Amino acid sequence: MKIMIINGPNLNLLGKREPEVYGSTTFEEYFGQLQAKFKSVELGYYQSNIEGELINKIQEVGFSYDGIILNAGAYTHTSIGIGDAIRGVTTPVIEVHISNTFGREEFRHVSYISPAAKGVILGFGLQSYDLAIQSFL
Repeated sequence: MKIMIINGPNLNLLGKREPEVYGSTTFEEYFGQLQAKFKSVELGYYQSNIEGELINKIQEVGFSYDGIILNAGAYTHTSIGIGDAIRGVTTPVIEVHISNTFGREEFRHVSYISPAAKGVILGFGLQSYDLAIQSFL
């Protein structure tokens, strides 16, 4: 099984950015833990702060991988293009958020990703990614 994790803007700052919201672990550290836990899964990881690069990655892996786990960050609430990219591929996508977006600012209550995604997992910290992997298994 091949699963690609795609993270959007500012998620490269995990471990430094707002630790009270996002924790103190970097994503690279956590990704190593995921690889150790899910040894039977070929996990890939990609992060970009640029919307078009996220769309390019979705299109690149969206016909050959078994699953995509997408945390589009702030683009979740603004990007019709990412939502359209998900609709355009055959690989199922799970939308993931570290925080409970519904417990935050009102603009974070809208997602252009959710209607196109297979499912949504949010509010469980980094464990949201673990839960998304389990959903594909």
